[in-house]
Amino acid sequence: MSNRSISRVIQPQTVAEGAGVYLQRSIAPMRSNEYDPFLLFDHFHFRAPRSGEPRGFPLHPHRGIETVTYMLEGGTQHRDSLGNVGYIGAGDVQWMTSGRGILHEEMPKKSVEGAVNGFQLWVNLPAAKKMIAPRYQGVTTDTIPTVSHDGVTVRVIAGSYRGQSGPVTEIAAQPLYADVTLGAGAAFSQPVPHDHTVLAYVFEGQGLFGAQQEQIPATHLVVFEPGDEVRAQSESGVRFLLFAGAPFNEPIVPYGPFVMNTNQEIRQAVLDLQNGTFVSPS
Repeated sequence: MSNRSISRVIQPQTVAEGAGVYLQRSIAPMRSNEYDPFLLFDHFHFRAPRSGEPRGFPLHPHRGIETVTYMLEGGTQHRDSLGNVGYIGAGDVQWMTSGRGILHEEMPKKSVEGAVNGFQLWVNLPAAKKMIAPRYQGVTTDTIPTVSHDGVTVRVIAGSYRGQSGPVTEIAAQPLYADVTLGAGAAFSQPVPHDHTVLAYVFEGQGLFGAQQEQIPATHLVVFEPGDEVRAQSESGVRFLLFAGAPFNEPIVPYGPFVMNTNQEIRQAVLDLQNGTFVSPS
């Protein structure tokens, strides 16, 4: 199998979102859609923030996408316009399919040590599924399988690794989402479909990635060329998120929290929001 080469390495940029939350953003929705089916990736990490809970993301809309929240430390209080309320704790994942429209809020909560650390990934929906009913897949940390061998530890959220499948299923992009930790001297490999988009976000330590064996330190996002396998190894230890997904090869029009396929669909989303018809109870 061909070992994927590195296409580019992205250093996240600091941006402010919501009620003044500072994030490290690696990619954002663009018409060029070069990371199809992945649209956005943010890392939010606060260590011992000032007194009181950190600012969050008050009620806001989404249409046409899936938002994926994965917490490492602290948590996120969630509620939406359909009456759903929940808490995403350390190690938990929420995979929300916004479909035709939902209003929700996410408010970070500090851990006992005063930390908030987590990620948000946006995954596109194909045109045929952009107006489906919203749904959630809430996954608690104890239901996420962990595969350990030879200094490698992999938490499988979606897709599969060494025959172990993650709990998130029935996603149009057929994704792989894994949290990978390599101890000193360990090596990792994962077969992937040749034409799937593959990204790796290094957030602890440093490792050697791709056919070039390029040293990538935290915090950087690695974008891979096409190929049949992803490989990584580390001399001193590394932890990274690995994403792979099938591109839809459709034009997109992003507009804030909406990602649709045409300008007319964006105009309709804005009109629905203004008219109070954005959220349907059924």
